[in-house]
Amino acid sequence: MKDLKFEQKRSLSRLEAADQLMALAAALREGGDAELELSPGTLSLRIPDDLRSEMEVEIGNGEIELEIEFKWPTAPTRTAPSRTVAATEKVTERPGRSGAGTNRRKGAKQSATKTP
Repeated sequence: MKDLKFEQKRSLSRLEAADQLMALAAALREGGDAELELSPGTLSLRIPDDLRSEMEVEIGNGEIELEIEFKWPTAPTRTAPSRTVAATEKVTERPGRSGAGTNRRKGAKQSATKTP
């Protein structure tokens, strides 16, 4: 048995379909707690960093059917930092690299070594 199921079937213009996909894309890009405006109201979802996806295209009976499906667990999951985040943190912590974090450390060292 499903905890909740929302299904909406209606005719859309190409621009309305694009607007719906753009709103979904923005919610996916933002992650966390997202709200999607749907014609009968607003759907609030928690969107994690990692999702499973499935895309299906069927052609038959004079129609093309395109399904895009995203799945993720309802309970929050704790995961280790991704390699990209870890690599970014390492780069900003290396001495001699430009960046706001590095400059602050250099300034702190210089003020600590100066004597009045």
